[in-house]
Amino acid sequence: MRALILNGEELDGITLEQFSKTISKELQANDFEVEEILLKEKEIADCLGCFDCWVKTPGICIIDDYGREAAARLINSDLLVFLTPVVFGSYSYQLKKALDRMIPLISPYFKKVKGEIHHKKRYPKYPSLLAIGIIEETNEQTSRIFKNLVERNSINFHSPHFQTEVFAETDLDYQELKDTVNQFSKKAGEKNDN
Repeated sequence: MRALILNGEELDGITLEQFSKTISKELQANDFEVEEILLKEKEIADCLGCFDCWVKTPGICIIDDYGREAAARLINSDLLVFLTPVVFGSYSYQLKKALDRMIPLISPYFKKVKGEIHHKKRYPKYPSLLAIGIIEETNEQTSRIFKNLVERNSINFHSPHFQTEVFAETDLDYQELKDTVNQFSKKAGEKNDN
């Protein structure tokens, strides 16, 4: 099985290297082939919002940069990990601009999901989603906002399983991070009807 870590570490800010190594090691221990994309090192332009990826070049962004490659790698993974500093309850800029470029992976058509309108699937299989948010110090409101955002995004990503955890850098317990990744990777590894 394939796991893809989208590392949203910023140019300046919290360093996520140790988090990434811990996550990778736990995933590998659960038989995942792990790839990490350190987004700040990649040339990914901001989404133009033109929707050509839906109407002119279905499934492919018109911007020819690493965003296309990231989208292909994402849709071909079984488990997707968002690793990001939490910025105002949301993703880092690096992760957010990459996620905006994933719009080609969903259909422009809609369906009702639990009484809400959401995009239909473009592909038959989508990865499970584990989001790990890192904040400087514990903040329940920020954590709650981040968890809600990831839950909403998991619906549009058609993730068969999702989980979000927020860890404070000041009182981080790496064993708790290991346990989270270990338990979720087992769940994501189960056969699912995506």
